[in-house]
Amino acid sequence: MKNRSEVSEIVTGLVRTKIKLKLTVQYANDITSHFKGIPTRLQFRKWFKAGLTQDAEIVLRIVGEIEGRRYNRDFRGRDYATNVLTFVYGITLPLSGDIVLCASVVEKEADQQHKDLQAHYALLAVHSVLHLQGYEHESHKNAVTMERLETKIITRLGFDDPYQGS
Repeated sequence: MKNRSEVSEIVTGLVRTKIKLKLTVQYANDITSHFKGIPTRLQFRKWFKAGLTQDAEIVLRIVGEIEGRRYNRDFRGRDYATNVLTFVYGITLPLSGDIVLCASVVEKEADQQHKDLQAHYALLAVHSVLHLQGYEHESHKNAVTMERLETKIITRLGFDDPYQGS
């Protein structure tokens, strides 16, 4: 887990570093009803790069609830669709991994939490690349560290603090 000085270093590095990102985006067949709310590849690219501190190769797959539930069940043992899953391919240079976003779950969460849909997608994009880099939120201390970093990155991108009021 990263410590506070590493978090400051990452945020400072966001301004100075030119990160290379190879991004492939895949769309599942059953998400056509959600297309109008899904950000563009360029938006995802911007958000991923904002959270990265090193070069990365990412495959982003946007799925429906059936596929999202299957991945969550098969890889995490939880039998429901979740908003985002990050699959890291070991310690590689550049970083390499898959990110799965469940469009219907992201939309439901944004609606239930009264958040702008694009802002919620941006938060989940940043959240997922932090996981790709080794951050986790299983303990309260680590969750607080990760939320602080997410907030710094998201607000630099021009969005409101996603945790304000929570």
